[in-house]
Parts: sequence; C-alpha cells; structure tokens
Amino acid sequence: MKKFEIKIHNGPGRLGKLEDIETPNIALITSSEIAKDEPAPYDIQKEIATWSVRSTIKKAKDDVREIGVIQGGKYLDLRVESAKELEKIGYNGFLIANGDDLLLHPKDLVDIVINLRQNISPNNYLIFPFAEPSFIPLLCYMGIDGFLNKSAEYYAHLNVLMTATKNYDLNEYKIYDLSYKELKISNENTLDFVLREVREHMKNGTLRNLVEERSLTSPQNVSTLKLLDKKYQDYLQKYTELY
Repeated sequence: MKKFEIKIHNGPGRLGKLEDIETPNIALITSSEIAKDEPAPYDIQKEIATWSVRSTIKKAKDDVREIGVIQGGKYLDLRVESAKELEKIGYNGFLIANGDDLLLHPKDLVDIVINLRQNISPNNYLIFPFAEPSFIPLLCYMGIDGFLNKSAEYYAHLNVLMTATKNYDLNEYKIYDLSYKELKISNENTLDFVLREVREHMKNGTLRNLVEERSLTSPQNVSTLKLLDKKYQDYLQKYTELY
C-alpha cells in the first residue's frame, strides 16, 4: 500500500503527501490498482446495497490491490461499514462510489464524507471519482484527498468546457471552437489549476475563503456548505485555528 501522510490541516482540509505526490491532487491510478467491486446504483433498495457491500468486500479480500471501493449507495451505515471492513483487510486508499450521484444529494454527500473521515484512520486517503471543478474546494475542505481526471474526458465528449467556476456547453456558448483532444487537454488543465489553487490556499490558511467564494456557483454547492456548517461544526472546529 502507498504511504500517505498529512503535512498540515487548514480546517478539516488536509495537505498531504502520497508517496511523492502532494495532495489533494489528481490520483494517478490505473484500473488495475483498484480492487474489484460489485457496483450498484445509488438509489436502490437496502437489501441490494447490502449485497453490493458484502460482495465488494469479499472481492477486495480475495484479490488485494492498492485502492478499495466504498459501496453502499445512499445508506450511511453501509458506507461506513464498507470502509471499516476494507480498512481491516489492510487498505489505506478508498474510492467513493457513485460520486456523481452524491453531488446531486447534498445531505447524503455531507453525511457520508464526514462520517467516513471520522470512522477511518486519518492516515487513510479518500478519492472522489467524479467532481466538477467548482465543487473541488469544498470536497477538499471536507477531507477528500484525491480525484480522478475522467470527468475531463467525459465533458470533452459532451463538448463542454470546464472552468474553475462553471461548465460551458460550447454548442450553446461559442467561447472556443475546440477539437475533442484540445477540449480534453483544456479540461485537464482546469482540474490541475483548481487543485493547485486549493493546495496554495491550504498553505496560506485561506481555504475557507475559497470554499465560500465557490459555494455561490451552484445551488448544490450552496446547500452542501450550509448543511456542513449546520450539522458538523464540531468537526470543522476541531482543526480550525483560533486567532
């Protein structure tokens, strides 16, 4: 397993090191590094979600790899159980399944991410697989350490330009006329910039300022921050410096 260590906190946000990569960052992992799992939809009956978790844990134990997948759909108890069982096997890197669905359900997103952070070792790292750039500062603030760049490729296929604050459908907003390859590179550069921005704000103790600024970019972003502040003040204050 890859060594992960926290260098500094800015609020609950974590500036760390995964081997020689500074985090939060794009997690440069291949599909072969991710343990086999039993995918299930986000909004599904609990019996099926439970089966997905049990099957995922068994597969992860039978063929141990670098990253375990946290299944459990919309059910908080199953998500926590999934993470803790994977941790017992020896995993210290976790991929949160159904990330795109979680972004559309702020309450579940906040509850799941915060409770995962509270129930596993702080020396374990969490990867969020699908996130728009405007949401990345808030996810990092909650304790996410890594992201996948598949969203850059996905949006390029849709002819959508990613920016730090908004995504633009280039069929409607004719800002640039870009090929798929050019758009994919541009989107990857945006993800890289936003994560560099987050790390520098962490180093300067101003991540919360960036989070509040970006929270105005979408209703889901606003709702997520409000829920976080309302339900988890103790979690937020635990690592927040008092002046």
